[in-house]
Parts: sequence; C-alpha cells; structure tokens
Amino acid sequence: MACWLVLLSALFLLAGSSAHPRMRLATHSRPKLTVRSQTDTATTLPGNTTITDLDPASYANVFIGTTNGGHVFPGATLPHGMVKVGLDTDSPGNQAGYDANITFSLHDSGTGGHSRLSNFKLWPLPECGSFSSCNTSMFVRNDVTESSPDDAGSPGYFATNLCKVELTASRRTALHRYTFPPSSREPRIVVDITNDGLISNTEPVVNVNTTTGRVTGGARFASSFGPKRYSVYTCVDFKGDGYDFEAPTEYGVWMDNAPEQNSTQLIQLYSGFVSEMGALLTFPPSSNSIHTTILARVARGTWNELLSRIQVDTQGVDNEITELFYSSLYRMHISPADYTGENPNWSSTEPYYDSFYCNWDTYRTLYPLMSLHDPEVFARIVRGMINIQQHEGWLPECRGATVQQFIQGGSNGDPILGEFFVKSMIIEPTDDLYTALLADAEEQSPNWNLQGRQTTVWKQYNFIPSDIYGSGGTATKQVSRTLEYSFGDFSISQVARILNKSDDVAKYQARAGNFFNVWNEMVTLPGNSSIKGMIQPRFADGQWNYTDPRHCSVNDPLQSTCYLDATNRDGFYESSPMVYVPQDTAKLISLQGGNESFINRLDLIFDQNYFDVTDEPSQQIPFMYHYANRPGLSTQRSRMIISESYNTTVSGLPGNDDSGAMASYAVFYLAGMYPLPATRQFLLASPYFPKITFYNPLFNTTTTIIANNFRGNPQSGIGGTVFVKSVTIDGQPWHSNCYLDWDVFVNGSTVELELTSDINTTCGEGSDALPPSLSTGGYSGSM
Repeated sequence: MACWLVLLSALFLLAGSSAHPRMRLATHSRPKLTVRSQTDTATTLPGNTTITDLDPASYANVFIGTTNGGHVFPGATLPHGMVKVGLDTDSPGNQAGYDANITFSLHDSGTGGHSRLSNFKLWPLPECGSFSSCNTSMFVRNDVTESSPDDAGSPGYFATNLCKVELTASRRTALHRYTFPPSSREPRIVVDITNDGLISNTEPVVNVNTTTGRVTGGARFASSFGPKRYSVYTCVDFKGDGYDFEAPTEYGVWMDNAPEQNSTQLIQLYSGFVSEMGALLTFPPSSNSIHTTILARVARGTWNELLSRIQVDTQGVDNEITELFYSSLYRMHISPADYTGENPNWSSTEPYYDSFYCNWDTYRTLYPLMSLHDPEVFARIVRGMINIQQHEGWLPECRGATVQQFIQGGSNGDPILGEFFVKSMIIEPTDDLYTALLADAEEQSPNWNLQGRQTTVWKQYNFIPSDIYGSGGTATKQVSRTLEYSFGDFSISQVARILNKSDDVAKYQARAGNFFNVWNEMVTLPGNSSIKGMIQPRFADGQWNYTDPRHCSVNDPLQSTCYLDATNRDGFYESSPMVYVPQDTAKLISLQGGNESFINRLDLIFDQNYFDVTDEPSQQIPFMYHYANRPGLSTQRSRMIISESYNTTVSGLPGNDDSGAMASYAVFYLAGMYPLPATRQFLLASPYFPKITFYNPLFNTTTTIIANNFRGNPQSGIGGTVFVKSVTIDGQPWHSNCYLDWDVFVNGSTVELELTSDINTTCGEGSDALPPSLSTGGYSGSM
C-alpha cells in the first residue's frame, strides 16, 4: 500500500485586465455523501452541559449547504485561511468547487457568480497501461460513474474514498495524503496547472524537477465576478509516507490527454491552441504497509479555540440546533481570506485580506458577530481594507483573487469600518480610518462599477436620479444605491461622533436621511390600496419614475430580473420596493401611517412572500416589529424563518451562503439577537439555549445571557415560552426588553431574560424603551 504526502503552496503574482470567457461545465452526477454527524446519538445533551466540554468543532457539519444553491466549501482550511483544499466536482452549483476532482487549495465559499478559483487540481491514477496511455485530461479522468465517493469532513480536515484521499491545510499550504491500493504497481499523480473553475487559463507555465519530482507552475485566470484577470503560481512537493524515495521513476508534461514522458517544460511541447496542461509523475510502490492517519490536530485546535469563544448550555435543546449553531459559526470564518504576504499589487507591512464577496452581503451580520468574539482578526481585516484604499483610492467592495470585482450595492466598506470603530476598537492613527471613509463619501470614483460611489451626482441631487448617465459606470440600481449611500453616510456620522467632529456629524446625518428623497407617498401596492407609500426611482428634475412595488418578488407579474445587469433600469438590486428599508425605522413608521399600518405592512410582506430569506436586504425585516413596540412578533417571525429555511442537511440553506452572510445571520437568530451595524445596539429576542456566553479577547470579558423559564424551542417556531417579558443586567432592571447596548459586552455583564408565553409583550414603558432611530434623536450626543 503506497502512501504519499503532497505539499503544495501558492503565490499570487501581478494581475492584469481582460474580459473573461463564458464558463464551461460538463454534467456529472452528484456524489453520495457520508457526513460525520453527531445527530445520530441523542436528541439532547446531558443537563448543565456547555459545548466546551464536548469539542465544539465536532458540531461543525461542513457539508451543510453544499447543495441546493448554498455553494458552501466543505474542504479543509484554517479560519480565514488563503488555502482551501477540497474536492471539486463539475456538477451545477459548484461555485465553491464542491458539488469529483481533487484540488490543491484556492476556493471561496458561499458565493454567487460563476465557479471561483479552483486552481491546481491533483488526481491520483492507481494504474495505467503505460505512462503515455494515462488519462490526464480533466474531461476524461473525471469520470466516476461506477461508484459514488463517500466524503467526510470536519474543520481543518477532508477525506474521500477516491483512492483514499485525506486533506488538511495551513494558512498558505495544503497537505494531501493519497493511499494507493496494494495492487497499484506504478502509482501516479496528475498535477493540473490550467483547469480552474472557469476553464479560463492563459500564459501557462509548468516545470518538473527530475531529481526531486517538484512541480512548479502557474497561469493567468479570469475572475468570476468582474472584468479583470489574476495570476497565481504553485509549488508541489512529494514525499513517501512510511518510506522514502529519491526521485520519481517516470515524469513528463502533458497536454490534453497526451502525456509526454521525460519532458520537463511546456515550452518543449507546446504550439497551437491546446488549453489543458500539467505534469504527470510515477512513483515507486511501497512495500511498507504502515497506515497513518492525518488528524489535522493543529487545524482542529485552532478551530476549537475560536468556536469555543461562544459557548452554549444545551440542556433541553435538540442536538440539531446545537449543530446548526456551531456549523454556522464555523462557516462565517471561512472568508474573507488572509492573503498577507501574497499581495502582488504593492509592498506593505500591513495585513492583506481578499475574497470580499461582497461587502454588500456581509456588512449586516458577519462583522457585528466578529465584534463580539473575534476582534483581533476584525482589526487586521480593517487595516487591510484601509491599506487598499491608500493604494487604490477607495475602500474595497467586492474583491477576489487580488482584483476588483463588480459592486453590488453601494460603498459597503463604510459600515464595516463604522462597525469596527463604534465598537471601541480604535486603530492608530485614527486619521487613516476616517480618511478612507471620506474618500468613499466625497471623491468621485472613475468606475463606480468596481469601487467607490457616484459621488458627484449623490452630492448634487441628494439621491441618484434615474436619468443621469455618466462615464464612470452603469446607470442602474439608482434607488438601491441611494439607500446604501444613505446608510454609508450614517456610518460615517457615527465615527464622526466618536471623533467629536460636530460639523461632520451634522453633515453626514443629514445625508443619512436622503432615503426620504426617494419615498413616493402616492404609490400603492396593486390590488391593495391600503399599502400606500413606496421607495421609488426619481428623475433629476424631481419628477417620479415608477417601478411596480411587486417587482423582483414572487408576485412580480413580469418575473423580471433585479440582479447585476447593465440593462436593469428599474432602479433596484435584489429586492423589491416593498422590502427595502432604511436605518431610520421610526421615520419609516411615520411615513407609513403609524405603528398599526406598519405592522400590517410587515404582516403582508411575510404572508404574501415579499420577504426573501435568500437575500440580505430582507435580513432585518423580521426584527422590525420591535420598532412598533411588538417584539413578540419579531421573535416569532425570526423563529419561523429558522424552522422553515435552515436545517443540518446538505440542502440546509435557503440560498447561497454569501461568504458567511447567511451563516452569521443564523448565528444571531439562534443567539436571540439581531445587530445594528455601526451602532452600539443589538436588537433582543430570546436565545435557543438556556444560557449563552460570549468571550471577547479584546476586553478579556465574558458576557452571559441567561433565559430564565426556558422551556425549549417549538419546532414550528410558533408560540412557546420564548418571548421576553423583562430584562435585568447585573441584577438591575434594564429599561428595554427590545435591545442591549454594547457596554454589556465590554463590561462582561450577566443579562437575565424572563421568558413568557405571551406574544403581546412590549419593549417597556419608558421613552428609551424602543430601539434608537436617527429621526428621534437616538444617535445624537456622545457615545
């Protein structure tokens, strides 16, 4: 039985610009999965048990969301690791690679767009008739029709029974272990340099060291969600596991399905238009039957330390809830990726993070969750974003493989930096952070499709008109961008408050109210005139354009698209006029006629399926009943969403994970909270656990939330003893049942919730019981 350890590393080199070709995918049956699951043992855990005692990584099911459009990467990686090594398939929905070619390392997780990265595939060949007859082409060697692979994975480890393959990773290196069967007389490994997820390579390079078998190479590839190309290179080393060898017995370079023995470089072979290239090596078989197992202990220990910062008491809690919680917490730490030391575009001593795909998806919930338990990495990400702004002019929005990709909403790096700064995580010098924010707010981008804003128009009209065409980007998403720019400016005003820049506070709070400029009070929902007043597109002269409020929903009679499309002229991106909401909810309630009509509209949004759990603009909507003094309705709606849309199967996500956006969303709902980015408030419901604790290493404090009278979680999400009747903090009554302040987590307080079965609970009696809103003075004064 021959065992091989394969060590791979990757290096990004300077990227250029070019349009990418259409992706090409072959059809393939989906492999059957054998997932190491903890749900087979018991439905609940012993009383008074915290997950720390039970190895939290064992509750992270890496296969959740790997089908049904979840696009989750199930392979081996460290938290925010650059290297993500796993199994690639060529079935539809393989944006994260997986969905059966073994690959080196580079993937993203939970993305839309086309198949991303998937560079440097390896493939074991237990037996060929001869070196020249080996199948090297991906479109031949990928045939796995006689049997389906059984795949297994856990944080930092992945395995499949395709010639038994085990995988683990450090931040920049992948480790493969191939166990060939005893019958394999001439075990071989294919190194595929050119086949990425898009089949887009140009300028390939392959070199084989005949003495050691080391393979080096690389190519240029197309980005999956933008117009540019990137270059990346790899180095592959081989070592026997349990025995040594001096050199491969055979070697050569291959093109398509034709390996050429004794060749060492592509230049020795290549002319024409062949697109597939790589190396093929034969190794001596082992007479040693020693079998070792890669345990990936370091990776698992790293994951356990991170995951155990949030601990839960599992008494009376179904095991699936605990698995869903820690699986979601795990996935939110896959991206963005730490590429520090691999930035080809400039030299810097600052961290460099990549795989922002995209900030529009993640700013709402992922970064506020990092504030609670992973502030050091959050600080590195923010430093890296500021460094990008210093070299490229604007904060990154959507970025992958070291190149800019298309913006989805506005300049959504702004609320990420705002979230970081407001949560007391000061970066020195503070001028750099504030300068980066002002660049987005004040300086016109030459291409607002890729970075920055359409700033000149924004400042001139205080909204983005439908009929303004500029040379810096497409005339689309005008209403959505108005709302996103408004929230970005709100975030800047929050930072200005801390810095005591009173003039800027007034300026950016005023611009944060610009969402009102696209509110048309005369527009009604077709077929329901009681739903009156909508966010709408507007012309530069102040006259109104019109988009059907049912647009971009299941009720849209035209079934029109609202995705990233240069011909999209309706003004909205991935949401209907019924769904989009600004940060000033009190103002929104006033515009809609008061609490009762606001609640009626929210009920209609859910009952008639305008709420879209797969898209981020809908994420806060279940918690918006809080602002109308009906937090019980928020609690029930959020619990219904978990019940109806999330589970622990391979199809357990309602849509793609969006680089951890849906994962962090689920964590907050299960923890009984919803964050307000760039503020010091968290909307409050009840957790799915009788107790949950958050350890913050920045403050070295542990905050405990206890749910008194906890009686489990209704499976349907409806009813139960889950509604918050009263709140105490460190033994003292708290003035609101609807939100917690950030000071609770800074101080390491104990929060006790008294639960009731009465859904008609309120936020409380005082004027400060309702969550803050901009128009009611909630964000005035010092923090």
